[in-house]
Amino acid sequence: MAARIRVRQKFGIHACVAGTSGPLMDDFTRFGDGRYFSVRVTPKAARNLVEVDSDGIADLRVRVTVVPEGGKANAAVTGLLAKALGVAKSRLVLVHGATSRDKVFRVRN
Repeated sequence: MAARIRVRQKFGIHACVAGTSGPLMDDFTRFGDGRYFSVRVTPKAARNLVEVDSDGIADLRVRVTVVPEGGKANAAVTGLLAKALGVAKSRLVLVHGATSRDKVFRVRN
């Protein structure tokens, strides 16, 4: 995934978040076994992108260039989110929505 990962902040400020996890991770719902956040996914997009959802539908919007066949899009979303949040892919768990556009992920402690 050679695409640049950018997160559009709520105030329209663009900031690359690869390797930074502070303010974005604080907005996620915290339970005993990690932090949960919702994601709206758009497969077959023009470029890979992670942005804060300003519509209020989900916490993040993720656009990936792969097609949603055989879990390829889910794998791409997991990798893109891990890079954007600065965590290992093994710490991200897809909790709900394996076959849906709307997904819930958990970042394990």
